[in-house]
Amino acid sequence: MSPDVLVVDDEPRFRALYTEVLTAQGLSVVEASSVAEARARIDEARPAMIVSDVRMPGASGLDLLSAVRAFAPDLPFLLVTAYADVRDAVAALKLGAVDYLSKPVDLDELVASVHDALGIARGPVVPEVPPELIASIVSASAPMQAVLGDAWRIARSDVNVLLTGESGAGKEVVARFIHRASDRAKAPCVAVNCAALPAELLSSELFGHERGAFTGAVTARKGRFREADGGVLFLDEIGDMPMALQPVMLRVLEQRTVTPVGGTGETPVDFRLIAATNCELEQAVAEGRFRADLYYRLNVIALEIPPLRERLDDIAPLARLFLKAAGADDKRLSRATLRAMHAYHWPGNVRELENVMRRAALLTRADVILPENLPQAIRKAQPKPPSVTSDDGVSTLQESEIAMLRRALGATGGNRTRAAELLGITRRGLLKKLKRFGLQGGPNDDDL
Repeated sequence: MSPDVLVVDDEPRFRALYTEVLTAQGLSVVEASSVAEARARIDEARPAMIVSDVRMPGASGLDLLSAVRAFAPDLPFLLVTAYADVRDAVAALKLGAVDYLSKPVDLDELVASVHDALGIARGPVVPEVPPELIASIVSASAPMQAVLGDAWRIARSDVNVLLTGESGAGKEVVARFIHRASDRAKAPCVAVNCAALPAELLSSELFGHERGAFTGAVTARKGRFREADGGVLFLDEIGDMPMALQPVMLRVLEQRTVTPVGGTGETPVDFRLIAATNCELEQAVAEGRFRADLYYRLNVIALEIPPLRERLDDIAPLARLFLKAAGADDKRLSRATLRAMHAYHWPGNVRELENVMRRAALLTRADVILPENLPQAIRKAQPKPPSVTSDDGVSTLQESEIAMLRRALGATGGNRTRAAELLGITRRGLLKKLKRFGLQGGPNDDDL
């Protein structure tokens, strides 16, 4: 029986990830690690579609596309690459590629492109995350459920993950969820805050040091990479890593070996890297504050953790969780209090909510927490209007954005690519907004 999709990539981690995601959609998948192996697979049984990396040792994905076009001009072909090369994209589209995706690949975009090319109607697919893995995570809101669904899908692959989002949004919570859901769950998850230590101490913290390597090094130190051997290393605030350390970090990621400070020998390490940042790394690269090659190594799969103001359904259960932790689980929130909390912007996100609940637990003598028990900034927040528009007909920004998305999708018959063009945003940006607001592209969501 011919497979639905042939996945071609020289890196096993990517092949395994794409195979897992597409198999979960009910598609049959075969893999190839090179163009030569792909040609052999095609000779054995022609697939309904090919998903191929562009840059591989020897022949490239463009070479494979050109060869396939000679005998199968209508075979759908999707190209994926870590290098956003416009010339490659133009060449691919001229050769008849159905789409061109850049790494880090948005998994929903990958699935949508495959479904579109195969003519499969796509409904919302919600990964079934084992309840025991999310029992300790508050995820009542659709945006957080979507993040955990994506995290669950990528957990069992070994690709590097970059978590982005504002400070206090819960990036470390998601990192530890990925660790628990992975095949490395029985090994340690070691966390390091790159912003907390100066360069000379961070180097020792990460890579270890030999005795006498510097003043105060009275004993040898193993280092966090070696402590995470077999498990996961979580590097928080990776954007604050000093430039002097970034070439060393890049070498460790490429060679999977570490050399302690003051040492000469290299020690092999087996780890999965999850990095997190609250800054725009692309801007840091453009400004010369972060190495582009390290950025591309880190940014294999990116997950954006939504801020608390976009996860209103999480506020009440999080507040109750924090009250319980503060020994005040007998206290409850009044409706007026919840309205004020929903209207507040939460610049400090979940971390700020935790501090607010601790304060309320200490200052509230009654069993009901009222608005006056909250900080002044929250009390001043104006509740959102209960309907789509306020009495004067003015919509909130979020409501206006949702309405615009719906109008664009309606005007294009649910075609995501054309809707994105109509709105003046990228297709990837549109997909992220649809996911964030729990919207769908529509029943006729094809890109023909």
